[in-house]
Amino acid sequence: MTVIGITGPTGAGKTTALDVLAEMDFEIVDCDALYYRLLRTDEHLRQALREAFGEVFLPDGTLDRRRVAKRVFGNQKELAKLNNLVFPAVSAAVEQKIQKCSQKGLAIDAINLVESGMGRLCDVTVAVTAPSAIRLKRIMTRDALTGEQARARIEAQKPADWYRENCAFLLENQEADRGAFEVMARTFFKNLMETMNEGEKCNGSEGMEREAPHGEKERL
Repeated sequence: MTVIGITGPTGAGKTTALDVLAEMDFEIVDCDALYYRLLRTDEHLRQALREAFGEVFLPDGTLDRRRVAKRVFGNQKELAKLNNLVFPAVSAAVEQKIQKCSQKGLAIDAINLVESGMGRLCDVTVAVTAPSAIRLKRIMTRDALTGEQARARIEAQKPADWYRENCAFLLENQEADRGAFEVMARTFFKNLMETMNEGEKCNGSEGMEREAPHGEKERL
């Protein structure tokens, strides 16, 4: 079984890439959804959050996201404290998913794939990226935001160069529509799987990059 870690900034096309992997018989693990499930069901995590931040759960048992956000926004020490509780809990839950997976492969969908340490669970990590101008249009349309709001969201996230340095492969989405990117992503993952199965380098894989010696990018 192959474990692929998928990450990248908002508006780049991760959902489309994950849909392609689902078609290829990959189980998709949405780490955001998993995190919110753990907040309801993992009493150890819930208690750890209470001890660190006080009573952060509402009467209905859900997390008081506004209160937590107020504590960690602009405060790196508090954010690190939160991440030190959340990341291990989510990672452990993902490991259980991997152990129980009976499909061809499993894809970990995580915005903090690298920072959380979940990259170590993967056979390969892939960042889905796109030019800022394309992302801006997609985010404005998808989330009904103004240009200023969408731009602020993009600027708050890591640049493409960070993903280039920290992930094994980049899948850059410059396509004008979802259908074209689906075709590109399908070719990308097909070639990637063939490469991993054969234990050899990919040849002629459109859109694929890997880290070459001396920190430069090499087209595959």
